[in-house]
Amino acid sequence: MAAAQTVAKGSVVSPCGNRAASGLLGRRRGAVAARMAPSAVRIGGSWRKTAFPGGRVALGTRRSRPSSRSLFASPAQMNMNLAIGKSMRWWEKGLQPNMREIESAQDLVDSLTNAGDKLVIVDFFSPGCGGCRALHPKICQFAEQNPDVLFLQVNYEEHKSMCYSLHVHVLPFFRFYRGAQGRLCSFSCTNATIKKFKDALAKHKPDRSNLGPTRGLEESELLALAANKDLQFTYTKEPELIPRGDAPGEVIAPEPAKLPAATKPLVRLGSEERSLVSSGR
Repeated sequence: MAAAQTVAKGSVVSPCGNRAASGLLGRRRGAVAARMAPSAVRIGGSWRKTAFPGGRVALGTRRSRPSSRSLFASPAQMNMNLAIGKSMRWWEKGLQPNMREIESAQDLVDSLTNAGDKLVIVDFFSPGCGGCRALHPKICQFAEQNPDVLFLQVNYEEHKSMCYSLHVHVLPFFRFYRGAQGRLCSFSCTNATIKKFKDALAKHKPDRSNLGPTRGLEESELLALAANKDLQFTYTKEPELIPRGDAPGEVIAPEPAKLPAATKPLVRLGSEERSLVSSGR
């Protein structure tokens, strides 16, 4: 009788086919539905529906997460990269006031011409040459001990074409110049053969009065630099003046020599076709 009254008041059918009281079952289903129903979540100052199974969750203003990689380097990073790049330039460390790096072929010619009777040592080096890097501190010491000697540095990597015209094919390589005598000697040496450099410096360092204009580079070297199309260097050979017999005070320039007939092309072999070889330590 009680069951019939319960059904009459409003009963439901369970999934299994059994009838259950609407009051107790309804409360249970209501609790489950409440847990499964979307909850209100506050996002950016307003409440929104979400499927998060829980109560209200207060979230602050949404902020974008910084990316792990930046497309643009900061000023601090740029300065650090410049500092690292500069620290790797070993040929600029320990330089003395009488040491200078050559910037062009014209700069080399002018430096030798303006040196007068001063001893000039031209140092050919390459940043990737291990022997050049190992020898550099000792060259700086020689420059410090001999302030009256001018040391000129030529970077092979920046002046390959000029070094080729000057027949420089091995590194490190040195050439000594002085006043009217021009080129005194040229050789290659490393730490193991540094005595060769000391002997040349001791031999040619004493001051000598040289009569005549400063020679600098050999004329053949000047012509080779002028013929190099990769260099912005011009040189005009000065004509030799020959006195005329009938007028003692009058001089004439010699007539230009006639070019011979066309012959077979000249094939140059030897040092001009050799590649650069960096001497080890």
